[in-house]
Amino acid sequence: METPDEKLTKILHLEAEKCQDRAVFGGLARYVGTWLQEAEAAFGPEAADWIQAVADQLHAYSSLPDSAARHEAITALSELLQTTPPPRPSQREDTKETVPAPSAPTEIKSAPATPPPPRGRPRREHPAEQPAPIPSVPTHAHTGIASPITALQGVGPQQAKRLAKLGIHTIHDMLHFFPRRYDDYSQLKPINRIVYGEDVTIIAQVWDAGVRQTRGGSSIFKATLSDGTGFVEATWFNQRYLADRIKRGQQIVISGQVDEYLGHLCFNSPEWEPLEQELLHTARLVPIYSLTQGIHAKWMRRLMKRTVDYWSKRLPDHMPDSVREAAGLMDLDTATLQIHFPDDQELLKRARYRLAFDELFVLQIGLLHRRHLYRSTPGEALPVDDATLYDFIHNLPFELTQAQQRALQQIVADLRSDQPMNRLLQGDVGSGKTAVAAAAMALTVAAGAQAAMMAPTEILSEQHYQTLGRLLEQMPGHSPTIRLLTGSVTGQEREEIYTGLANGSVDVLVGTHALIQKGVQFKNLALAVIDEQHRFGVRQRAALRQKGLRPEGSPEGSPQRAQPEGYDPHLLVMTATPIPRSLELTIWGHMDVSVIDEMPPGREPVTTRLLLPTERERAYNFVRHQIEKGHQAFIICPLVEESEKVEAKAAVDEHKRLQKYIFPELRLGLLHGRMKGEDKEATMARFAQGELDILIATSVVEVGIDVPNATVMLVEGADRFGLAQLHQFRGRVGRGEHASYCLLVSDSVSPEAQERLQAVEATNDGFALAQKDLELRGPGEFLGTRQSGFPDLKLANVTDLQLVEAAREAALRFFETDPELADPDNRLLSQRVAQFWKGKGEVS
Repeated sequence: METPDEKLTKILHLEAEKCQDRAVFGGLARYVGTWLQEAEAAFGPEAADWIQAVADQLHAYSSLPDSAARHEAITALSELLQTTPPPRPSQREDTKETVPAPSAPTEIKSAPATPPPPRGRPRREHPAEQPAPIPSVPTHAHTGIASPITALQGVGPQQAKRLAKLGIHTIHDMLHFFPRRYDDYSQLKPINRIVYGEDVTIIAQVWDAGVRQTRGGSSIFKATLSDGTGFVEATWFNQRYLADRIKRGQQIVISGQVDEYLGHLCFNSPEWEPLEQELLHTARLVPIYSLTQGIHAKWMRRLMKRTVDYWSKRLPDHMPDSVREAAGLMDLDTATLQIHFPDDQELLKRARYRLAFDELFVLQIGLLHRRHLYRSTPGEALPVDDATLYDFIHNLPFELTQAQQRALQQIVADLRSDQPMNRLLQGDVGSGKTAVAAAAMALTVAAGAQAAMMAPTEILSEQHYQTLGRLLEQMPGHSPTIRLLTGSVTGQEREEIYTGLANGSVDVLVGTHALIQKGVQFKNLALAVIDEQHRFGVRQRAALRQKGLRPEGSPEGSPQRAQPEGYDPHLLVMTATPIPRSLELTIWGHMDVSVIDEMPPGREPVTTRLLLPTERERAYNFVRHQIEKGHQAFIICPLVEESEKVEAKAAVDEHKRLQKYIFPELRLGLLHGRMKGEDKEATMARFAQGELDILIATSVVEVGIDVPNATVMLVEGADRFGLAQLHQFRGRVGRGEHASYCLLVSDSVSPEAQERLQAVEATNDGFALAQKDLELRGPGEFLGTRQSGFPDLKLANVTDLQLVEAAREAALRFFETDPELADPDNRLLSQRVAQFWKGKGEVS
């Protein structure tokens, strides 16, 4: 006698010939009722989820748009049928030695730690064959969680491919595939108290139910429900199979939004479940997961419930008990269950807090470990003389602000320490970071060592070279020897610089990536300064540090060693991008941070104006007026070249249009990221030297060019840039003595876009804008691709400063007890940290 799955397989084979939904009378959707009845009788209640999964796909088949989609659906159904569950318990030859499946946790007496083999058709064994042995329990209880997703009942190769599109490859991935939101159907009401428009759940008896055909050929299934307080009608469209599922006299639960038709309250396509089942889709906080084609919401919830019920109890908890108890955190297994299927809002809140705390705690442990590794290498304590520091500061042509003095004192303390400095100096554009760095370099040279500064572009390196030259001339006594090393420096001049660095006659070296080339050897590099540090990769920053390594106790002038032990130079990295406090504790949590949050006196703020596209001619006239006064201007475009998909100004085309039609009498230059390095440098140099009136550019000018004569920054498509980025553009002007202006032209008039740009118009405070930008766009967009090595956070929000600080403090307290994570009790935490940071260079 044919089993229901064998019968359905034949039907699918027939349907696959033409994929016209004609293999059975009325289509596969109509066959659902027959399938449910026969399959439930053959396989029993323990196979209910698998039976329903087949039914869902059969029902969806008729609505697929074309034969290609139907062919794919037949393939998926065929694979699902290959995962037929084992025979019912009464039909088994030997139930005592059968290991229960993870997908049926109610049957489990002693659960295996490794997953059972993938389900297939029951194998008819030869009488002489012995039953398969029970799998042994592995040494590590969490081994099974790393098993492929196909180990779960109901997940065949085709469904596994679809789940892979969602990033789910293993059981571990499944447990950490968190809902993107929840539908709150927990509000249970009697029918006589439901209100139009509310999301509600009712429990009622089916008084009448049936299918009728519409004039257009569609079908409508209607059920009249009553709970003793009143009647309400529920309607489902094109779901004829429900006639075999919802029967008169049955008790069901429905959840959905209350609608209205012809003056009567009703439900349209609500979620429903029989009252006797465990409720997953109704009468609760229902999890809503991200889906992909071929993965349906109910199927995903059922699979997730089976997975969570069994495997959450087997998740190894990496969080040390002391940390969990001090922070009042929920158990990991409870948190995992409640994040997927919360009993109420309070438990959901606690579960989310526990799992978000986990992510931030592991993040902080990784950052602290990196900091520990850096500090474990001996540094060279420099004999910084207070009198030298005093003389240098008082010989400067300007007075340092209180913020500059505070930052300099922190740096001086680091230089005097035998632990290498690892400090981030952040300050707004024009706040005086270079002056602070110059003081640190002067003190290093006065102590008999060398200093180096690396910048991302040649023109910025040249600007630093000239600025440092002027500032270091103020040093009392001997003026240090400063040299510039870029890609343009070649031949004899380059060899002279190499020689001077090796013998110590060059005290300060300024340059680009050329500083980390193989031929560069310092005699005693004690301080490395990196400007616009986010423009360099981890390896490039590390390469500059390596230039300062030399053997402990070796005499000055000893050749540089290849082995990593020895002195590390002090490292100071600078950024003009204001960093919100929460990111300071996360992205840069492995560094000490100094903040210059005060502008030098007398510097005029840049006037910012938000313009509509219709006011563009006014902006052009203003630019022309400023150039007639002898000044220069930037015009920023969001794109390099025109795109059919994006309606935005493109630099290449805009340069041609402006030169031909708007500013034919002026000298216009073009700058974008696709140009060769030497061409970009040449264009920036021409603009800096006054050979160009207007520079049309992309965001490549965000950093790296200082033109005091430029007084106008016109940003096209300003709504397409982040607030912090717009602030950086604005910082390219106002660097001289002239009044300067930033004009923002928005392509969007949406309230959200206007709110963002009005924030830039209202304040010149870069830190306030950075915080606003972070809140509006989130950390991913705020950081862009600059921190691609940063681990993904699934639940934690780095804008939640209170949670970030709590995790940071807990990590600091714990790290003091076991900085190497060598204690056997912390083995799981060590493994979790390694897994979390795997492949992320930012903490390597």
